[in-house]
Amino acid sequence: MTDSSIQITVEGTPNPHAAKFVLDREVPGGGSRSYFDPASATADPLASRLFAVDGVRALLIVENFITVTKSAPLDWPDLIDEIEEAILEVLNTSP
Repeated sequence: MTDSSIQITVEGTPNPHAAKFVLDREVPGGGSRSYFDPASATADPLASRLFAVDGVRALLIVENFITVTKSAPLDWPDLIDEIEEAILEVLNTSP
């Protein structure tokens, strides 16, 4: 069963190349974790899916938020929807 009621709020950070995606619940997987390349994220389905989004450069996953750092040439409006879709795709298929 999927839960389509997950709410995501996007917040800015002091780093213009990073944005904080805040969920209305804890991110599954436990604990805080950070990834700086796709190879380091292979065991984490959420992180792996986020790295599949073109332009995602690094991730920090803590409690109920995910900080995504993007490649400099890309603009946030081009990435936000795709990142939110990736988060919902993984979390809605998690047991």
